[in-house]
Amino acid sequence: MKATTFLRWEAMLAAVLIAAFIVFSMLSPYFLSVDTLSDATFNFTERAIVALPLALLIIAGEIDISVAAIIALASVAMGLGSAQGIGSAGLVVIGLGTGLLAGCINGALVTIGRVPSIVATIGTMTLFRGAAYAVLGDRVLKDYPASFATFGQGYLIGPVSIELTLFTLFAILFGVFLHRTRWGRVTFAVGANPVASRYSGIAVNRYRFALFALTGLFSGVAAVLLTSRLGSTRPSIAQGWELEIISMVILGGVSVWGGKGSILGVVLAALVFGLTTFGLGLMNIPGIVLSIFTGLLLILVVAVPALVSRR
Repeated sequence: MKATTFLRWEAMLAAVLIAAFIVFSMLSPYFLSVDTLSDATFNFTERAIVALPLALLIIAGEIDISVAAIIALASVAMGLGSAQGIGSAGLVVIGLGTGLLAGCINGALVTIGRVPSIVATIGTMTLFRGAAYAVLGDRVLKDYPASFATFGQGYLIGPVSIELTLFTLFAILFGVFLHRTRWGRVTFAVGANPVASRYSGIAVNRYRFALFALTGLFSGVAAVLLTSRLGSTRPSIAQGWELEIISMVILGGVSVWGGKGSILGVVLAALVFGLTTFGLGLMNIPGIVLSIFTGLLLILVVAVPALVSRR
């Protein structure tokens, strides 16, 4: 897929975003409110933050199905830490450390254990989520310091939330990394042809391990933000998010076969998801309608290019 193709895909996503903005502003009198739009950003930023490193991982020819379970495990770890009297800074370290450790486990299974990533991460998805349920059961942990709420509920300037600010900064950093650095070019090369990359002297497994660890780390970031925003921890937290995060990446134009994709596309796809979900919520439309729409859209995104190339 050439660069011009990505530009066309990104232009299409931008057009969909503008169309959704216009439609929802006409259907709901509350949609154009600054405060309402500010609240809408909480609808996607945590998932979009995880979608950024996952996009790199899929471009490199791998996948991580366990991201939502890592969020749950990190949240439980923070909840237990808070119950022991650990402060906000310590809780952030626990959340990030748990996510990084889980990502390293995934990376080790794939690069050292030679387990296919989809099989390995389905297994760890069950393992991490099961561990969260085993520790908490039906309990809910709510004893968080008041200052901890700042991360997920605070605003930097006016209606601009801390979560949105972090997502914007991360998107810029990942865009520069993927499209302007040698490591980004290596990521594309590994996804396009891992065998040729290995023969050219690239440490393919080292890159793959690093990307799994990075995805786990940012799942920990999302866990910190989500737990801070909700002010509580349950083992079911972020249930089903893995499919929504992967949907953002694929809808953003990242090829499921690896070697192709862009950060701008993922950012636009995240905005489309967030805006559509929030708009449907304002109109009291059931979430299942968005799920059906998302499923059909993903099938089209994957199947149509394949059919066109085959013809």
